[in-house]
Amino acid sequence: MTLGFNIYNDYFSPKHTYKASMELLFASDAFIPNYKCHLQNNLIAVIGGPSPVAFLDIATIVTRYKFVQVAYSSTLEIKTQTLSRFFYWMLPNAISQYQGLLQILLHFGWTWIGVFFLNIGNIADILWRNILPMFSQKGVCFEFIEKIPAGFLNEDEKIVHRSHAILNTVFNSTTNVVLLHGEFQSILNVRFLLNLLEFSNLSYGTKIWVMMADVDFSSVLFQRSWDINFMHGALSLSVQSVEVSGFQNFVQMRNPALDKEDSFLKEFWQQMFNCMFPTTPIEEEHETLCTGEEKLESLPMTVFETSMTAHSYSVYIAVYAIAHALHSLYSSQVWQRTTRRQKVLNQESWKLHHFLRSISFNSSTGEISFDSNGEIVAGFDIINWITFPNQTFLRVKVGRIDPGTLSDEPLTISEEKIIWPNRFNQERPLSLCNEKCHSGYRKTKIEGKLFCCYGCTLCPKGKISDQTDMDDCFQCPEDQYPNNKQDLCMPKHVSYLSYGDLLATGLATSALVLSFITIFVLGIFLKYHNTPIVKANNRSLSYTLLISLLLSFLCSLLFIGRPMKVTCLLRQTAFGIIFSVAVSCMLAKTITVVLAFMATKPGSKMRTWVGQRLALSIVLSCSLIQSTFCMVWLGISPPFPDFDVWSINSEIIIECNEGSVAMFYSVLGFMGFLAFVSFIAAFLARKLPDTFQETKSITFSMLVFCSVWLSFVPAYISTKGKYTIAVEIFAILASSAGLLAFIFFPKCYIIIIRPDLNKREQLIKRVN
Repeated sequence: MTLGFNIYNDYFSPKHTYKASMELLFASDAFIPNYKCHLQNNLIAVIGGPSPVAFLDIATIVTRYKFVQVAYSSTLEIKTQTLSRFFYWMLPNAISQYQGLLQILLHFGWTWIGVFFLNIGNIADILWRNILPMFSQKGVCFEFIEKIPAGFLNEDEKIVHRSHAILNTVFNSTTNVVLLHGEFQSILNVRFLLNLLEFSNLSYGTKIWVMMADVDFSSVLFQRSWDINFMHGALSLSVQSVEVSGFQNFVQMRNPALDKEDSFLKEFWQQMFNCMFPTTPIEEEHETLCTGEEKLESLPMTVFETSMTAHSYSVYIAVYAIAHALHSLYSSQVWQRTTRRQKVLNQESWKLHHFLRSISFNSSTGEISFDSNGEIVAGFDIINWITFPNQTFLRVKVGRIDPGTLSDEPLTISEEKIIWPNRFNQERPLSLCNEKCHSGYRKTKIEGKLFCCYGCTLCPKGKISDQTDMDDCFQCPEDQYPNNKQDLCMPKHVSYLSYGDLLATGLATSALVLSFITIFVLGIFLKYHNTPIVKANNRSLSYTLLISLLLSFLCSLLFIGRPMKVTCLLRQTAFGIIFSVAVSCMLAKTITVVLAFMATKPGSKMRTWVGQRLALSIVLSCSLIQSTFCMVWLGISPPFPDFDVWSINSEIIIECNEGSVAMFYSVLGFMGFLAFVSFIAAFLARKLPDTFQETKSITFSMLVFCSVWLSFVPAYISTKGKYTIAVEIFAILASSAGLLAFIFFPKCYIIIIRPDLNKREQLIKRVN
């Protein structure tokens, strides 16, 4: 079976489109609508395009006869669903195309663009309802949206001024990227507008044109010499296609002298080469004659392309799709049983839809099939347009978008193959409303401007932004901290008062030195156990005080090193009990001195209170009370190892969490109460006659003790990390050293340097 064809030109005019559609159905020697007179051709299908609007004009007439209608364009929104089942589209729909264009924009980071569109059909509606919201959701906004004016060839002054205003908006805009939305002939219209600028001696800047697949290079004959440099570096989508083997040679072999029966070729030749074939001698004298030796490849590409374009490839595939569907129809069992196939085909051509809808065949670009909406299942090639001064251009494939990746996965693009407009010096162009916010900053809205135009604000302290153009800064994880530029999270250092620190080494050395000094003093006292100065004021209290001071010095070592569960439990409780023993010894010494002086008065009943039992009861009762506090503390909320990630920005502090803060300050408070009572008692008794200055020593020692611990509280609260522990260790060492120095050093001086004073006579000597 032979498939023939007729070609009709609609001139981008609805009037011619309707006339051609009528001729498809009813053409004869004399055109009579609704009648077929002497017509032998059998219409099987209509292939229309490249305008989707014109295709729908054809459908108005042809659809009622249920013929297959294939468009080599993308679909517009079709409101009448009963019509759509007769349509087949060789380009993916406009929404899919714009999803692909959006991927290109996002790939290059172009978020500030302009839109220039040819308003045919309901393109403006599609822009406002579908495309603009989709772009805005992805962070792309528009500096301008301008319509290519209709009737710009008209000499009306208003239209000319309007065209100038539009072109001024487009080419003086700050964006570098202009999205060209329209149909096949859109470039033709843009060239008219740009020629208007040249005619008016106005210049225009370089823009990167980004075009949908429906747009292709088109021109009319008188545009053949017009500049096409504005397209240099443009990017466009194109339905996936390949070079058809042998097609270019076939085109180059066409010659009207050899194909005399092809009347179409003859007229085409005359228009392309601006010549006339001789028909009469008169014409030979006045016209440029066509010799038939002209070569199509000699024509500039702005006039004729010898290679198959993407739109032509869509027509090529459409013909094969119809042929395959027709073959399937003829091969079906129903048709095998039909003897008068031709007659049935004329009457039941609508059955071809079933086979075309389900057709699937292999082509040079892969498997060809239609989806449930009649749209071809295909992806896009990404085309880079490169122009030359000799009116030629190249379409270079620099990437592709496969059917399954239109909205889910990134496109494939070879950026190194792209040739950009000359003014960008082959660097990737930027198209932004403002400079990007670098890492360390966040975007801030500028009142009255689109969301693509924003300011940059430094991240708040403690937060970072590690990417450009972040809407907000964020906190680092607990084990990391922001760097100075606030653009990176760095690992925090683990911090505690370790023996490797110089500060800890100094404190530990001091504690050990003071411990040895205490042992030395204790040794002296034991050696001179029976001397008057040791026996004076209860030597058992002196031994108890020395041992408690030794333990307090050693107790400070529990605060150094990595906090463990055991050390956390022992630190504060041991310190609290030991210091309570020491301070209660000081209190017992003071009370003993006061009672001893009162007992020397005639008739005093205080003699019964002076002795070992009173001192022992004071020490035991005070220690018992402090021990009770500590046991309650350990029982209800004991200290435990903890991590402090907030106090110091760059450190994770390993510390002992005190558990119950109330109990911690209760232990310190009771110890402070004992020290205060002891200081007051010693201060009141400082002028009592005393050979060995015991009350004065106690007064000074308790003054130092209270001063140290009063200073400790604000210092402890205001410091952080390991320095908090260092402050407490220093307070322990300083207060204990004060007691050791003021209580025992004077006595050691007398024992070792002035033994002459260490006699009973000195003890009972009275000052006049």
